[in-house]
Amino acid sequence: MTLPITLPITLAAVAAAALINIWLSIRCGQVRTAEKVSVGDGGNDKLIRRMRAHANFNENTPLVLVLIAALEFAHPASTPLAAVAGVFMLGRVAHGLGMDGGSFGIGRMIGTVITLLTQLGLAVWAIMSALA
Repeated sequence: MTLPITLPITLAAVAAAALINIWLSIRCGQVRTAEKVSVGDGGNDKLIRRMRAHANFNENTPLVLVLIAALEFAHPASTPLAAVAGVFMLGRVAHGLGMDGGSFGIGRMIGTVITLLTQLGLAVWAIMSALA
């Protein structure tokens, strides 16, 4: 017996977040291995940047995922919600790449703006849904 997927947008967003989290972790590990830094950041600027990208992801993503889940309960099969979830994940990848600096540094700003606008938009949508 197969049970229906109740929250497919949330399920896809959580899966994407897990994959991005793994990717960010691997990027930290690559610098740790190359620079022989076992614990902490060793004062290595590249490692500090990658650790902050990983931490920033883990600071912002849980709240966005909770908002996505709550809104999906209120608005099942919402194409706009799925689009917002996808854009948020792309923004988090851009931020992770942008934290390395260089020519991809613009990604940090893009990722930050997308993250903040996503949180604001989802929060307003959730408030409006609760008051409706």
